[in-house]
Amino acid sequence: MKISPKPFTLFKLLLLPLLLQLQAIPTLTLSPCKTSCGSIPINYPFGLEDGCGAPQFRHMLNCSTDLFFQTPSGSYKVQSIDYEKNSMVVYDPAMSTCSILQPHHDFQMTDIQSAIIPPSQDTVFVLLNCSIDSPVLNHYKYLCFNFAGHTCDELYGACNAFRVFHLLTNSSPPCCFTTYGTVKFMSMNILDCTHYTSVINTENLNGVGPLDWVYGIKLSFSVPDNGCESCKKSGGTCGFDTDTEGLLCLCSSFANATRQCAPGSMISKGQSNVVWRQYLLVLLVMAYFQTRVRLL
Repeated sequence: MKISPKPFTLFKLLLLPLLLQLQAIPTLTLSPCKTSCGSIPINYPFGLEDGCGAPQFRHMLNCSTDLFFQTPSGSYKVQSIDYEKNSMVVYDPAMSTCSILQPHHDFQMTDIQSAIIPPSQDTVFVLLNCSIDSPVLNHYKYLCFNFAGHTCDELYGACNAFRVFHLLTNSSPPCCFTTYGTVKFMSMNILDCTHYTSVINTENLNGVGPLDWVYGIKLSFSVPDNGCESCKKSGGTCGFDTDTEGLLCLCSSFANATRQCAPGSMISKGQSNVVWRQYLLVLLVMAYFQTRVRLL
């Protein structure tokens, strides 16, 4: 008389190799650092969570509905980050442009920000409606320079927002094309200019009118060379200890290393899909045999 194996015996025989295979695959771990804010990728040296990225860039970015760059003078919306050219373009919502005149405003950065992520050389700050007593028109007039042949008359004549200065005085009040260093060391009150604007990609603006300028602030950042390449190659994310600010290789939400992640501490997205497919297969097998048992 032939004895058929019990359903649960068959189930255990089928389940055993699957369980052994699942145990042999490393546990899925995820980096605790966000990799994007909206459509903008967040890579080293930046980080959104404390302990992610480089400590020099700590608390500089904030992700709410959009990505913002934070300075003592306010939050500036990040329009783009180019990791190949090490540049970030931000926009000051309180800055005047050719189409809108904003109230008096200063742009300020911390000393650390000014050192490691200052406005780039192709960003020009334009001081508008300056008094004849302004220091940049007298003792510090060398701080103003010729900007691709553009003049104050051109600005006040071409831009609807700036035309009011010409109408009020029936002349063109002085303006000054200058660098970030000028507004870094002197406030708008000291400069005795009522408004400012800033223009980027200025190397291409020779012969281009103010209506076609790109208004914003381009920041040029430097990437600290602290040996985090080995961390990236091991599958980790470069971060730092929030107390000592020493380099950490963030391998998961619960495991860190000093230089690189331990072998098997992380798996790729493709491997995680394999795990879930096998887990689903186990559930299907269990459901099948439970149905057979009920029928018997």
